Amino acid sequence: MAANRRPTLADVAREVGVSAKTVSRVLNEDGPASAQTREQVLAAVARLGFQPNLMARNIRVGGPDTTVGLVIPDLGNPFFGAVASSIEDTVRDRGLTLLMGSSADDPERERALTDKFLARRVSVLMVVPSVGADHSHLKAHRTRGLPVVFLDRPGTGLATDSVVSTNRSGAHDGVAHLIAHGHRRIGFIGDLPTKLYTRRERLAGYREALREAGLPDDRSLVTNAHDQQGASAATARLLDLPDPPTALFAGNNIVALGIVTELARSRRKDVAVVAFDDVALADALEPALTVVAQDPEEIGRTAATTALSRLDGDRSRARTITVPTRLIVRGSGERPAPVPAGR
Repeated sequence: MAANRRPTLADVAREVGVSAKTVSRVLNEDGPASAQTREQVLAAVARLGFQPNLMARNIRVGGPDTTVGLVIPDLGNPFFGAVASSIEDTVRDRGLTLLMGSSADDPERERALTDKFLARRVSVLMVVPSVGADHSHLKAHRTRGLPVVFLDRPGTGLATDSVVSTNRSGAHDGVAHLIAHGHRRIGFIGDLPTKLYTRRERLAGYREALREAGLPDDRSLVTNAHDQQGASAATARLLDLPDPPTALFAGNNIVALGIVTELARSRRKDVAVVAFDDVALADALEPALTVVAQDPEEIGRTAATTALSRLDGDRSRARTITVPTRLIVRGSGERPAPVPAGR
């Protein structure tokens, strides 16, 4: 056998001196084979480094693959990385392998990825839905027993399990915290697109906190950004208003980094900040960053255990599971509002 070629089933059969069908029976445990033959085949497999093509076998026999397909919007976002890691830890105990791809929040790319996962007959499909995606094409697969779980955001056109954070109440608590420290003009920098479920829910929580405090909902204080650079620019625009905000609420962790960067660049130490979602090294910032922390590990674990229970035969009605957020006070959100001139 050539050194640069992957060993095949035929190579193993030739090494042992049996038929390829006999090797297949031993590896798949689906037919008679003597103990001696089994020992010889397994020894040859180890010696040659042969890897069975599980995908080909599963397609041939019509069974599921031993994989979990996960579609996330951004491989570089630490939040989704933590979710994926938790899913992997949970399904590994069941002998399942996690396969992951990024949709870049593009519904067409998301559809292409899900189609590829379905083609290889994944045991479970998990998706962080893109804005504008239609998931009705998954109905037939769901009906035939494929566990489908949406994470972070609910899907569209398919009744199935979803695991989300308490986005609205979490944002409400973060903004109420700023109000309690005397702030009356609070800027909101949310994610894009504006129809994104998490952005809409967090903006609703922001507005509820203002309304409860009897504060006006000034639309000039609400803006958006999809990356750190955009959030820095949005921060500069808000602080350049004739009547600028004294506090800022960041709609996610990427936005928070942009806000902190701009405040440091402009040497502004008088603006309070609360961020939705925690940030790496938040304690190392000056002041340390106050956040409404999600629990990505619990989101991943809950999604995985829900999918595994479906895999085990749970046919109860589809449900939405909410994972609580918590306010972590560190310093940036406790800066008091400046005292108006003349007082």
